[in-house]
Amino acid sequence: MSTGAGWILLLPLALTCSMGCGGKGAQGKSADATSAGQGTSDPGEQCLRDARTKRHPPADAPERIEVRHILVRHRELARPEGATRTPAEACLRALQAIRRLEAGGEWPQVVTEFSDARNDNLGSVARDELSPTFADAAFELSSGELSYVVESDRGFHVIWRN
Repeated sequence: MSTGAGWILLLPLALTCSMGCGGKGAQGKSADATSAGQGTSDPGEQCLRDARTKRHPPADAPERIEVRHILVRHRELARPEGATRTPAEACLRALQAIRRLEAGGEWPQVVTEFSDARNDNLGSVARDELSPTFADAAFELSSGELSYVVESDRGFHVIWRN
């Protein structure tokens, strides 16, 4: 998919996510959220808890999928590459990207504004080519679905399965 008008396909799927959608994806589908029923007044802590939720891809997931992502780095990473945000700030920034998309933002512009990655398009990937938490979240998504914030060893991601 090109970075032109293809982002329109994403918007109807992303419109229902809000702060508490720590489940499967932006649609709020349930996973075994470790933060279920554990409210907090600190949005950063809630975002971190939700981003660290274990994802469970289906057993019949395809061998390869097409994905795009937004990456937000923080200063506590092994390779922060100049990032100065705390993990909570990075998580909330990734959540802001989701909200921008929910509000009608175009994928290419949201990527430009929020992502620390050089390229948002990872193309066709297999599970073993990705970090485990990223792979679990990406392969749990249905085609055209947007994830909630996902933490990996590279930072916080918003994943879009093409």
